[in-house]
Amino acid sequence: MRRPRFIPDNFTLILIGLVVMASVLPVRGAAVPVGDLLTNLAIGLLFFLHGAKLSTQAVIGGLSHWRLHGLVFACTFLLFPALGLVLRPLLEPMIGTELYIGMLFLCALPATVQSAIAFTSIARGNVAAAICSAATSSLLGIFITPVLVLFMLGTAVQSMPVGEAIGNITLQLLVPFIAGQVSRPWIGNWVNRNKAWLKFVDQGSIYLVIYTAFSRAVVEGIWHQLPLWQLLTLTLACCLLLALVLFIVHLLAKKLGFSLEDRITILFAGSKKSLATGVPMAQVIFSGASMGTLLLPLMIFHQIQLMVCAMLAKRYGQRPDPEIGTDPIIATP
Repeated sequence: MRRPRFIPDNFTLILIGLVVMASVLPVRGAAVPVGDLLTNLAIGLLFFLHGAKLSTQAVIGGLSHWRLHGLVFACTFLLFPALGLVLRPLLEPMIGTELYIGMLFLCALPATVQSAIAFTSIARGNVAAAICSAATSSLLGIFITPVLVLFMLGTAVQSMPVGEAIGNITLQLLVPFIAGQVSRPWIGNWVNRNKAWLKFVDQGSIYLVIYTAFSRAVVEGIWHQLPLWQLLTLTLACCLLLALVLFIVHLLAKKLGFSLEDRITILFAGSKKSLATGVPMAQVIFSGASMGTLLLPLMIFHQIQLMVCAMLAKRYGQRPDPEIGTDPIIATP
């Protein structure tokens, strides 16, 4: 039987189910390190397979795509902060001063890495450029985010654990990717022949990120820190910010003449913010401050962006090859 149009696809239903399951049975206590380990292993495997799948020429081409990277960085570190400041007359009365500070901190963060790349892969975008943009954004964010926070909030920026952050990014992302590149002569053909089922590695990494991230939010008390009406207005504010960013990023990429594959990469790499990077940065920048209210906008925005971008990636990925020039985000259903 044909699935009714009002019922989401299986991928989206699984995402919703994971959020519900994390709310009822979050990862907590001794299970947290296990969940983090599984997530890191899935991400490492994802990057290893991308390294084995991508030719060296494609990687070099991704690094040299300076126009794409420049637009992604501008969206991440200029567009987001600008929107956060411009929307202050609307957002601050809507959600309160403390939550608005959290929104500004969210706008100053670097882009997420693993989910941006996984979504780009599912959507059949320029994965090589996505890897370069996302990894570089995380590295640059170590230096740029405290400056943006100081500019927007006037908060004294303390010393950042630069060496540890760079080491973690290198071990989690670059080392598996390089290992995949080195292994490509032996396993590259096998990876190319099995793309159909290897896509579940991409989706599996997203499932783990959603479940562990939302579990962390539930354990932190996301459902008890605010009255329901304020939680709803905060969710609405996050939806508004994401909608504006997606629209502007999509419009800029199209107006600047990028190909569909590059526009997909720009959309997913330039419209997302990293919870994994934001939490440790907040602990350093706002030492001694209450983390709950400050991080709540990031927690909610992170879940919304994953859900929305997952649906967009699925729609992009289902486009027919002969119609590769058609943009599914604006195509008529």
